[in-house]
Amino acid sequence: MIRVDVDAERLRDGRSAWTFVAGGGPLPAGLRADGASVAECMDRALLRLREAGSAVPF
Repeated sequence: MIRVDVDAERLRDGRSAWTFVAGGGPLPAGLRADGASVAECMDRALLRLREAGSAVPF
């Protein structure tokens, strides 16, 4: 399962509004990454996926 969401309430409050969530498959535990923008969120998510040992093709 992979999901990317934006939380309008956190965006309004000036907090990191974007969230990436992944679980299952080769991940031994769930993974979550938050960011102020979708780019920041995905950068953090890709880093965490690589740190967890997942092959990221880009």
